Amino acid sequence: MINDSLHRLLLDNLTTATLLLNADLRLEYMNPAAEMLLAVSGQRSHGQFISELFTETREALGALRQAVAEAHPFNKREAVLTTQTGQSLTVDYAVTPVLSRGETMLLLEVHPRDRLLRITKEEAQLSKQETTKLLVRGLAHEIKNPLGGIRGAAQLLARQLPEESLKDYTNVIIEESDRLRNLVDRMLGSNKLPSLAVTNVHEVLERVASLVEAESQGSILLVRDYDPSIPDLVIDREQMIQAVLNIVRNAMQALASKPDAHPGRITLRTRTLRQFTIGYIRHRLVTKIEIIDNGPGISPELQETIFYPMVSGRADGTGLGLAITQNIISQHQGLIECESHPGHTVFSIFLPLEQGVTPT
Repeated sequence: MINDSLHRLLLDNLTTATLLLNADLRLEYMNPAAEMLLAVSGQRSHGQFISELFTETREALGALRQAVAEAHPFNKREAVLTTQTGQSLTVDYAVTPVLSRGETMLLLEVHPRDRLLRITKEEAQLSKQETTKLLVRGLAHEIKNPLGGIRGAAQLLARQLPEESLKDYTNVIIEESDRLRNLVDRMLGSNKLPSLAVTNVHEVLERVASLVEAESQGSILLVRDYDPSIPDLVIDREQMIQAVLNIVRNAMQALASKPDAHPGRITLRTRTLRQFTIGYIRHRLVTKIEIIDNGPGISPELQETIFYPMVSGRADGTGLGLAITQNIISQHQGLIECESHPGHTVFSIFLPLEQGVTPT
């Protein structure tokens, strides 16, 4: 026979957020998955009314009361819940009446759609990234081979020229060939593996902040919003500085493009997230770095392609900064996302904090 302790063990280890409400719609039990989803403590929340855990609509509350009165199960799709912290969650949930000790209780199984939608979007992004890498590698091979021949021919020609002044022309050929080769190498990204070491993420951000303050000379307000409790990461410090700096410099250039609209502000924010999925791996703990600016925003058409090489929103941009950043974050088994509308652009970097991971 399966005893109560085994039932509790099974519920506690489910990845589906599960809550049990009594007939008065007060919490009797929630499993750890529900605690993480709603960002509350099950022990402290015991006995609380459902609306103290999250709010939805009056109609939804009435449906729960009706489910108790009529012992009638129901499902709801794409419901929007607002948690105690003010976070909005899009979820599907199933409500099942359960008879216990002569009382009708409600079992709620909550499936977050935000996470599924994000995973789907991430998989598409990673697939596009791999396709782009293959395309760039093939293109780089086709460009670098002729460039080497052009450069070599120019060097041989320079040796045969009768006048020193004519070498100015061959020097232009050699210099432009080198410039194109360097551009292709930057498109390919570094072949060097990250030099991993235990690093405080705020050291990285403070280094970026000092560079920004020096370059902006006080024209941009830099806001720090750090979580000092974040443990150290195992990262390549110099590569991560470059990754964050590429994003921040883009924000600076965006703010400079409309200097009279409003005071330019860039916020560097750090937080930790629990049970976060990157790719097919669920990490117990990740660090989230946000770079937020109040610039003009990124056009919706460009948002889908900003991490591609050679894609830029500026006429004088190379379009390599964000592609390089994404490559660095990928080498650290992390994820980068962007959300933007006029007056508010957020680049979010997610980096695993723990080495132990479990598949989703």
